[in-house]
Amino acid sequence: MDIGDARKRGSKFLNPIPTKEAGFDKMIPILREYINNKAETTPLRPMGPFHTDASIYKHSPKSGLRVTWIGHSSLLIEIDGRSFLTDPVWGERASFLSFMGPKRFFEPPLPLDQLPHLDAILVSHDHYDHLDKQTIKHFAGTKVPFFCSLGVSRYLEKWGIDPNYITELDWGDSAMIAPDIVLTSTPSRHFSGRGILNRNETLWASFVIRGPKHNIFYGADSGWWPGFKDVGNIFGPFDLTMLEIGAYGKYWPDIHMGPENAANAHLALKGELMMPIHWGTFSLATHAWFEPIERLLQYAKEKNINLFIPGPGKPTEVNGPVNSNWWGKFKS
Repeated sequence: MDIGDARKRGSKFLNPIPTKEAGFDKMIPILREYINNKAETTPLRPMGPFHTDASIYKHSPKSGLRVTWIGHSSLLIEIDGRSFLTDPVWGERASFLSFMGPKRFFEPPLPLDQLPHLDAILVSHDHYDHLDKQTIKHFAGTKVPFFCSLGVSRYLEKWGIDPNYITELDWGDSAMIAPDIVLTSTPSRHFSGRGILNRNETLWASFVIRGPKHNIFYGADSGWWPGFKDVGNIFGPFDLTMLEIGAYGKYWPDIHMGPENAANAHLALKGELMMPIHWGTFSLATHAWFEPIERLLQYAKEKNINLFIPGPGKPTEVNGPVNSNWWGKFKS
């Protein structure tokens, strides 16, 4: 399986294998499913508030690896003395509108102005739940380096990020994001676009982050594909895989994995611990908001997978399985 440069057809990037992206032909059945849906897609009980004790960041994790889950796919990762953000979204809605669209279930537990020193910010693709305008504008005028997929720099520059601090990566590209940390862009099976007319004109990706002591995989958004095994063979094994488990649906099985395929991806990647991401923050599908994590717990038990599930905003060292069960008290 080739994990090299992304392919294009005209101005459009292509997935590593043929992929159905739930286009216009699926709009009517998807709309009908949403109208008739009875699942608890948003929590009936108010969630949080969750608060991060920012003073913890004054001291490096003893294990060398610590993760703070801000929500969805936004992670503060401390690895081997360096700190990074992935797909930072602090906005209230994952939408092009400030008053309509998927709304956060809980406020970000760590204010942007309380973040520790950042060595880099990673942006996997341009969807609204991974690339938030107001969050990016917070970093305008700073010297925090950004590493993003091909084409995404157009948004970063427009929102005030100095192009000298932006590095675009094609699939297979590697970059030093610190003197001792190597970032590699690897393929994912997804799509891109922030509007109807510009679909797939920017690239989407996952990332391998390798330090002198730890090696981790940030999966961002992806449907299942056999390339996970190739990534595992080439770049693994991984101390931690961070894989999406939410926003799956019967009309778009190719672009989001869901819990079972995420568990399979973790095994293919040769991961030691699996952290579920892309769930419990926004309603982006017709399943119950807590369904992904509860299904994952069952698959993990069946497949003998060790899970890493910290509570929102809680800096947690990666040195063994964790199950905070934070969502349990918010279920109806």
